[in-house]
This record gives sequence, structure tokens and C-alpha cells, in this order.
Amino acid sequence: MADRFVAVRKNKDGDIVELKTASGKVVNYKEAQQMAKNGEVEGVNVFRGRDGEEHLRSNADGDPSNNLDQLPEF
Repeated sequence: MADRFVAVRKNKDGDIVELKTASGKVVNYKEAQQMAKNGEVEGVNVFRGRDGEEHLRSNADGDPSNNLDQLPEF
């Protein structure tokens, strides 16, 4: 069973730098991307942005309240 991200930590610019899973594990952004690629977490995916970099985002489900930017901070 895959885990879920439930909280985020942001830097002073508002960028997500760490994520916390429902099981309590805290990972940095790059680790979170790898977890998503490996299917270790549900509800998120990795995509390549216009800047050419890979980014993590919530799966589209029409509910903005569960977007990564809307998760509580820890």
C-alpha cells in the first residue's frame, strides 16, 4: 500500500523543500520525486516543466484542497 504526503515545509520563497508522509517519514523534494516515480506514494506525479526540470504535483482530481501547496506546513 502506497503512502501519501500530508504536510510540507517551505523555504522563505514559498517553495516546497520537504514533505511529510502519513507514516511520518520526512523527505526532501528530490526524494519525494523519486518516491512518486517508484510508486511509493499515491496522489502525486512527476512532470517535466517548461523550464526543463522535473516537478512534483498532485494528481488532478478537481479538489484544490489536496494540492501540495495547500497541505499544512510542519
